[in-house]
Amino acid sequence: MQRIRLRYTKRGRLRFISHRDFQRAFERALRRSEVPMAYSAGFTPHPKVSYANAAPTGTGSEAEFLEIALTEARDPDLLRELLDSSLPDGLDITDAVEARTSGLAERLTASVWEMRLDGVDPDEARRAVDAFNAAESVEVQRKAKNGIRTFDARAAVADLQALDPPADRPGDKPCAILRLVVRHVTPAVRPDDVLSGLRAVADLAPPVPAAVTRLAQGLFDEESGTVTDPLAPDREAAPTAHPAVAAAVATAPEGAGSA
Repeated sequence: MQRIRLRYTKRGRLRFISHRDFQRAFERALRRSEVPMAYSAGFTPHPKVSYANAAPTGTGSEAEFLEIALTEARDPDLLRELLDSSLPDGLDITDAVEARTSGLAERLTASVWEMRLDGVDPDEARRAVDAFNAAESVEVQRKAKNGIRTFDARAAVADLQALDPPADRPGDKPCAILRLVVRHVTPAVRPDDVLSGLRAVADLAPPVPAAVTRLAQGLFDEESGTVTDPLAPDREAAPTAHPAVAAAVATAPEGAGSA
């Protein structure tokens, strides 16, 4: 059995589809592409697809991950192209590697988010960010299945910055851009929780809903404060040609070995 790990996106209007909707679309793409999927046992077999830490409905993402199991070996790059062409625009397969290491989910320990706050002055956003970062804890509330849950949104935030809006942004309305690095903890702290925290500490209330996009997710490096590519260990573990073989190919005369 071969395992392939894929990175995919949720862009444009398709950021509003639910995770279940994506699952249905992806399984249709697997059938259209005639991928030799491995199936679970039991009365209702399902294709073996493992999803990892899907983004909330309504948020865009450039870094969603899943893993599929195949009964026959396939080239990851060709498989990526087939699946990408079978999915609607906005759900794009951007990377594929053969799984050669264990624990993909364990390598997704943090996410980088970008939040666009239309109608918010950048200076006002910077003051709110400074107040949030200076706080030891920021309690927020979220509606859960068992009622209202209160938790600290500050502890999970590794970095929060207010960036300058793009110089070529059309229109004259103010716009603030926030860049957020948040650790994956329990309970999960989402970008809207951080926005609630900014409202709590600095009364920052965007007039329209924030446009939120996940830019990356992976292993959080405590020393550099960066989020690393979770597929890199699989690429590094890929076998390479023996040095002697590589040298022989490089020095072989043109046309050698042909009939």
